[in-house]
Amino acid sequence: MKSVDDAHARPDGTSDATVEAVGKLSEAFEVIEEARGSLYAFHRNLGRADLTLGEAVDKLRAAGHTDLADEIETDLLGRNVLAGRWTFQVVEEFDDGYYSAFRDHDRRVREALMDGRRHVFEAEMKEERRTHGRAGHEATPDEPAGS
Repeated sequence: MKSVDDAHARPDGTSDATVEAVGKLSEAFEVIEEARGSLYAFHRNLGRADLTLGEAVDKLRAAGHTDLADEIETDLLGRNVLAGRWTFQVVEEFDDGYYSAFRDHDRRVREALMDGRRHVFEAEMKEERRTHGRAGHEATPDEPAGS
């Protein structure tokens, strides 16, 4: 099946099984992208928590609770979240290791089997499922509504 959109067209001679396999690999990479977003949210949230903790320590100290403020400041403020690592180091290690390897394999497979084209499986699904000639079901943004 050929998609209307040439940028997402199946390369000549590519089997259904290959399109499905590459589509499944891309789906897995999309899950990794989502997990990466969660990791970045974790990184930002822990950074915000540490800054807020610093404010709490200052307020405890200002309220006369110096011993508690000192204890929290010494033990918890700026503490590593994993052995030897703050979250920026976790994010960097993930990006440079697992994420990069996964991204590179996804790209290499698409280049080898799909001429570098992305979302061929989804483009074919769209072409199969859309109602041709109905507004809101156009193949591309450039297609006139209801064509």
